[in-house]
Amino acid sequence: MRFRGTIVTVQLLERPDAETSMNAEWWRGAVIYQVYPRSFADSNGDGVGDLPGITAHLDHIASLGVEGVWLSPFFTSPMKDFGYDVSNYCDVDPIFGTLADFDALIARAHALGLKIIIDLVFSHTSDEHPWFVESRQDRSNAKADWFVWADAKPDGSPPSNWQSVFGGPAWTWDARRGQYYMHNFLSSQPQLNLHNPAVQEALLAVTQFWIDKGVDGFRFDAINFSMHDPALTDNPPLPPGGKRTRPFDFQDKIHNQSHADIPKFLSRLRALTDAAGGRFSVAEVGGDHAEREMKLFTAGEDRLNSAYGFLYLYADKLIGEMIPQGAAMWPGEAGEGWPSWTFSNHDAPRAVSRWAEGRDRKAFAELCLLLLMGLRGNVFVYQGEELGLPQAHVPFERLQDPEAIANWPQTLGRDGARTPMPWVSGALNAGFSGVEPWLPVDPEHLPLAVDAQEADPASTLNVARRLIGLRRAYPALRTGAITFIDTNSPLLIFQRGEGADAVLLAFNLGFETVTWSLPDGWTLIDGVNLGGEGQMPVCAGLIARRG
Repeated sequence: MRFRGTIVTVQLLERPDAETSMNAEWWRGAVIYQVYPRSFADSNGDGVGDLPGITAHLDHIASLGVEGVWLSPFFTSPMKDFGYDVSNYCDVDPIFGTLADFDALIARAHALGLKIIIDLVFSHTSDEHPWFVESRQDRSNAKADWFVWADAKPDGSPPSNWQSVFGGPAWTWDARRGQYYMHNFLSSQPQLNLHNPAVQEALLAVTQFWIDKGVDGFRFDAINFSMHDPALTDNPPLPPGGKRTRPFDFQDKIHNQSHADIPKFLSRLRALTDAAGGRFSVAEVGGDHAEREMKLFTAGEDRLNSAYGFLYLYADKLIGEMIPQGAAMWPGEAGEGWPSWTFSNHDAPRAVSRWAEGRDRKAFAELCLLLLMGLRGNVFVYQGEELGLPQAHVPFERLQDPEAIANWPQTLGRDGARTPMPWVSGALNAGFSGVEPWLPVDPEHLPLAVDAQEADPASTLNVARRLIGLRRAYPALRTGAITFIDTNSPLLIFQRGEGADAVLLAFNLGFETVTWSLPDGWTLIDGVNLGGEGQMPVCAGLIARRG
C-alpha cells in the first residue's frame, strides 16, 4: 500500500536499566510475554519444560522488546491441573527445578531488563497441600476452618446446588470429617476459606516470600472464585440460551464466587505490593459478571493495578465491534483501574486458528500482533504468538487436559495451545527436548520454528519485534486515549493519543480488498500486508503519525 510521503524509520527507545527505580509504573502500557513452563524448553531431557530451560531462552524473549515475563505456575504440585493445584506455594516442583534455579532465572531476567511476574493461585490448593491434609483429619484441628466444609442436607445430598467448572457438583464427601468440602474446579482442588483471617495471613506471607525473591508482579488466578457465600445459598439458573457443555454453564454463579468481601482482601495484597515498591498486580477474572468484577477489583488506589479478562480469548470471530466493546469497558474515568488484554493464552485456542477463517495465517497473525499493540492497556503475548503458531492438533490418546478428556469431543480443551515451543525446525522435537515431550510437537509448527524465522526479515518473528518496538517508540500506544473513527466492518480505524503525539491505526478485518487511503495530514510509520495506493488488502493493517 503506497501513501504520500515516506515511511518513517522508528528509533526504538532504550530498554530501561535494571536499576531503574522500582517505584515507576513500568507496567502501565507494557507488553508482557507469557511463558507456560511445561512447554517452553526442556533442559534436562525429561520431556517437560523447566526453569533452567526458560533462563537459557530469556535472550529470545528480551529480543522481542517486551518489558516483562509472566510465568504460569511452577510450584510444587501433583500436576492434576498442571500446576494450578499447588501443594507448596513457596517451593519449585522438582519437575521444573529448584529455588536456586528460580533465583538464577530472576537474576538473568533482571540483567536483561525484564520484569518477572508469577501466577498465584489463592482460591484453592491441591488436596495434597499440608494445610488440607491437616484440615480434613477432623473438625477440631488447627486448620479445620482453612477450607470450605459443610454438612450434608438431611437427605445426604450436597449442601448447595453449586457446580464445578470441570463438571459435576462443587462438593465432594469426605468420610473422615463426615462433611462435604467445596471445590470450584477439580475435586483434588479444595476451596480455601478466605473468610478466615488466618488463611489471609498465610497467603499474604506467600506473597511476601516471592517479593523477597525479587518477583516484580503477580497475576492472581481465578481471583473472583476466592470467596463464597457462607450461607451456601443455591445459585439461580441462567436464562435459556447460550452454549451449555457443562452443568456449570446452567447457573448464574453469584453465590459460589464473587463475594462482596473479595475487594477487602485485594486491598491487603495491594498494600503489600505497594510497600515493596513498583510491584505489579493483575486479577484474572472470567465468567458472566467479569466486566463488573474487573472494574470492582481495580477501583481506586487500594486494589489491584489491573484486570485480565476473556473478551477476546473465547471469541469465535474477530470483528471490528469487539475492539470498541473492550475499550468501552475501560473509558478512563477517575478512580478506574487499568485493563490488560490478550488474544491467546494457555487456556484458550490460539487466535490464529479461531479467527483466520481461511485467510492466510501468516498475514492474519501479523494483523493480530499490530492490533494487539494498538490496544489501550497492558498487552500479553503468549509464547509462540510471535511465531504465528496455529492451534496444534493433539490426538485424543495424547490429551492431558482433564477438562478436554471429560468433555470430549464437545470441547477440544487446552492442550492444543500448550504444545512445545518449536526452537529448531530440523531438530528432534523441534529442539524442545531430546525425548518425547509431554505433548506432541505439531508438524505444522516445524517450519515456523525460531531458527527458521530468525534470519528472514519478513518472518512473523521479525515483524513481531518491529511491532512491539512501536509500543516503546510511541508513548500514545502505551498510555494514550483511544478514539474510534470507523468501525463499519470490515474497516476498523482508531486513534491513540491526542494532538501532535497522536497515532492512527487502520485495519481490514474482512475477506476482500477495500478501497481506503490514509487521510491528509498523516504519514505512514509501519504496517503489515500493505498493497497499492488507495487499496487496503485482506489482513492489512497500518500505523501512521501526524505530519
